[in-house]
Amino acid sequence: MRVLVTGASGFVGRAVCSTLRANGHFVRAALRRPGTGEPVSTDEEIFIRDLGPGADLACAVSGIDVVVHLAARVHVMRETSQDPLAEFLRVNRDGTLQLAAAAVAAGVRRFVFISTIGVNGDGAERSDGRPYLESDAPRPHSPYSESKWAAERGLAEVSARTALEIVIVRPPLVYGPGVPGNFLSLLKWAERGVPLPLGNTGNQRSMIYVGNLAAFIALCVAHPAAAGETFLISDDEPVSTTELIETLARAMDRRARLFPVPRRLVRLASRVLRREKVVHQIFGSLTVNANKARERLGWRAPVERDQAFRDTVSWYRTRAQT
Repeated sequence: MRVLVTGASGFVGRAVCSTLRANGHFVRAALRRPGTGEPVSTDEEIFIRDLGPGADLACAVSGIDVVVHLAARVHVMRETSQDPLAEFLRVNRDGTLQLAAAAVAAGVRRFVFISTIGVNGDGAERSDGRPYLESDAPRPHSPYSESKWAAERGLAEVSARTALEIVIVRPPLVYGPGVPGNFLSLLKWAERGVPLPLGNTGNQRSMIYVGNLAAFIALCVAHPAAAGETFLISDDEPVSTTELIETLARAMDRRARLFPVPRRLVRLASRVLRREKVVHQIFGSLTVNANKARERLGWRAPVERDQAFRDTVSWYRTRAQT
């Protein structure tokens, strides 16, 4: 099939383009500007500076069978907007719906929207540790997740009045070669042997290797049973923060220097320093049940967790040497 991938030059987008082409699909990569970073594996490139309202998207979707929509305004470390939610909605909801409208006009068959597990929640309200399911009531907890949930609702309305098949994918934290953000910081800490108060986190967090996510998105592009469905997806097993750092350190032939701290002191310090969200990301749990993907689509993660961690460490070491 002919597939348009937005956000193609991003961390996940590059893996998706490569996987789709390996599966024999024609890939048109939507990029914001030419010459950004490493080349993207693609058959054709088109440049779209802004996916917000008013963008001309007819050329992007012309002749396309399936859209994979990854481009988004994501977590902003240094927010400059006076109204962050409005800006998230402008790009993540309004831009998504404009792209969907263009897809309908062009006769696109399917629209695969990459949302976020944050639509379900951040795990903080799950005192029983129960994993999230697709059937759970949404509890978006940030402007980013609120905008993604708003986009999902808008896409459902588009699907109800047109022939466009909508597929929603809500991944948790994504890691792998090229990973940015907090996971990259964990790699640095593991390599340097930084002493960390993470010896007894006792939590469980679902994650997904970028290659596994790309493979699942490719499955959603082609599988008839994916139409009209929402999927939570993750690697087969969750991992604690303690186990994660220890595993990364072993892959680097390092020793993790972790020491335990009573959780009540951690909670107290987080309140005093107003860092409750950061502490929850490190010590809290967030797990998902991916059985629907396995049962409906026959999904199996192609890369096991230990191999995924080794591949990530190998990339990090190569990156550090260049």
